Amino acid sequence: MAEPKELMARYCDGDAHAFRELYAAVAPRLLGYLMKMARSRALAEDLLQQTFLKVHNARAAYIRGADPVPWIYSIAHRTFIDEARRSKRAIVQSAGDDVPEVAAAITGESVDRADEPRADPELTAAALAALGELPDAQREAVVLTKLDGKSVAEAAAIAGTTVGAMKVRAHRGYEALRKALGRPGAKGAAA
Repeated sequence: MAEPKELMARYCDGDAHAFRELYAAVAPRLLGYLMKMARSRALAEDLLQQTFLKVHNARAAYIRGADPVPWIYSIAHRTFIDEARRSKRAIVQSAGDDVPEVAAAITGESVDRADEPRADPELTAAALAALGELPDAQREAVVLTKLDGKSVAEAAAIAGTTVGAMKVRAHRGYEALRKALGRPGAKGAAA
């Protein structure tokens, strides 16, 4: 049997027999690797087939003369990771199907929140007006972290900035809101 390098070069030139030989040479070891990763023979066999399909589709990207085995293993590894992510998403999405609905009052509010104190409409209007007066970066930081409930890291990623910069923007926004609402010493009053 020829070396994988030679087989891959012949396969890239259109020799179907070379692909069968390459598959016979690499597939048993690759299947063993995928079985260790996936811990399921059926899944490992599926991943093996997906891997060789990807090898077939990417054969034009193969660098002639290079050993194809590490390249094929890399494709197999990425295929496994993609499958793991896909199945994890499927589990997370299906877990949400069992979430019970929360009873709502005629106003649309949750029944369990009916006894909570209502916000002062004048204070709410003043807070929204003050929020509108903030510089864009500070307003975005306050909206993302306080109103949308994002973490500072999530807000920074959304805004395309660093976590430190987001913290500074949010802090300055909170302070500006406190000052605008006449509550310079109140912690968290405006947010």
